[in-house]
Amino acid sequence: MRRKFLFSIAAAALLPFAPLPFAGAAVAADKENTLYIDLKDGRVVIEMRPDLAPKHVAQIKKLAREGKYDGVAFHRVIEGFMAQTGDPEGTGRGGMGELLPAEFSKEPHRRGTVSMARTNDPNSARSQFFIVFKDSNFLDGQYTVWGKVTSGMEHVDKIKRGAPGSGAVSPPPDKMIKVQVAADAKN
Repeated sequence: MRRKFLFSIAAAALLPFAPLPFAGAAVAADKENTLYIDLKDGRVVIEMRPDLAPKHVAQIKKLAREGKYDGVAFHRVIEGFMAQTGDPEGTGRGGMGELLPAEFSKEPHRRGTVSMARTNDPNSARSQFFIVFKDSNFLDGQYTVWGKVTSGMEHVDKIKRGAPGSGAVSPPPDKMIKVQVAADAKN
């Protein structure tokens, strides 16, 4: 009888830890809202946030599924601030897809935040986005946050930097090799 009781205590002690392996699986299971960006140094995984920016996330997924981001350069990269991409022309003046209405939120721009680039018009975002290298709270509430890097930020840190001030990247710029929604990924 005593053995059974000890086993029950030991089993009960493990119960609080039992859900832990499944917690990560539940988060990773939302492959429809996970984006893979393959860079020269490795894969960046982004958790997309349709709860914050449903129209922006829908456009990012559409463009990724059409292969429109594959081979697109990081045209503006400012040391200690951010890396910007999404312009098929590589100039910073181009874009793809529909103009999107701003979906500003209270989500802070912390290291690894992914946010839409735009002109002075808050409703001018299309396909360009940026990933912040460090906390940039001065952007909060002024740009549409649509995701965050959950792994591979060390690869983002290795993207070729641009000129001091403007961030314009001299040729050859680093590129997004392949961009895919995780639900569609072959590897």
